[in-house]
Amino acid sequence: MKKEVRELQPGEFPLAETIWTHYRGQKADSTRERIFGVFIGGTLAATARCTRHPGGLEMDCVFTLDEHRGHGYAKEAVQILLDECGSETIYIHSTLPLIGFYERLGFEPIPEARLPTSIRERFLFCFGEMAGCNVAPMMRNPGDRAR
Repeated sequence: MKKEVRELQPGEFPLAETIWTHYRGQKADSTRERIFGVFIGGTLAATARCTRHPGGLEMDCVFTLDEHRGHGYAKEAVQILLDECGSETIYIHSTLPLIGFYERLGFEPIPEARLPTSIRERFLFCFGEMAGCNVAPMMRNPGDRAR
């Protein structure tokens, strides 16, 4: 099957939202987000989203449909996002089991206090203890490379 790795156009954002129903029911906002994906045979199989917050860029919604897992599609979606958005620092909230995955892509764990306020606020429900919510803040500076 043909594979295509690219940025989604705003009119394609509903495709990502359909995938995200499996991943916390996220919605897309074309005014401040860019979404990147891997299409397999014309079907969106994996996504990565870059959102502009007042304090900086955040990557999230890195997700692959179950039937497409194990082929490296999430890494490809993240890599195109980094290629297109990586001229600025990018912050993420990694799940604890995926810290190594993101480290191999150039991210490093940071204390919660180093997250810009507008990004940290998304996890206020953790009461300052993100590890208790199974997440770890990370960042990737411009020019950091995958290992």
